[in-house]
Amino acid sequence: MKKSELRKKYKQLRKELTENQVENFSIEIANQLLKLDIWSKTFFHLFLTIEEQKEINTDYILNILSGKDKNIIISKSNFEDYSMTHYLLMDNTRIKKNKYNIPEPVDGIEIPSSQLEVVFIPLLAFDKTGQRIGYGKGFYDRFLANCKPETLKIGLSFFDVEDETFEASENDIKLDYCVTPNRVFQF
Repeated sequence: MKKSELRKKYKQLRKELTENQVENFSIEIANQLLKLDIWSKTFFHLFLTIEEQKEINTDYILNILSGKDKNIIISKSNFEDYSMTHYLLMDNTRIKKNKYNIPEPVDGIEIPSSQLEVVFIPLLAFDKTGQRIGYGKGFYDRFLANCKPETLKIGLSFFDVEDETFEASENDIKLDYCVTPNRVFQF
């Protein structure tokens, strides 16, 4: 199956989830994350949920990170060059949805990609080699290319691993882990 077909398939599967399923799966994913050996790290990048896309509710992960007193970094997207600028999330950070309903910081203290130690990555599907399919604009591949090689890349998925392996381009960056409600996959 082509990436475009898989994108369509998983968007439809997501659409079919009830609000209760989204919440329960999001809590289970946050609980699975607690099993990973990542909590000695300091700088964590987290995406904020696009509710309209039925993405994982990252509020539960946000609460874990806050409770563990971690530096939480969130991004603002630039749709002209498909880049992201990263900001430290603070108590006074103002969040506003952009025209694509992506919650983003209005401004703040900029943090370079090279400082990030763990990146939680939104995705639609993933395969057994750690390849992932996102929304298709390449924001995360561009962003991850600027991180240190040892930065942990953790995908978050409502659904299990896709059986067939995906075609990969030279710009695709693989995951180190993918966390689902039922299990943690390591690549």
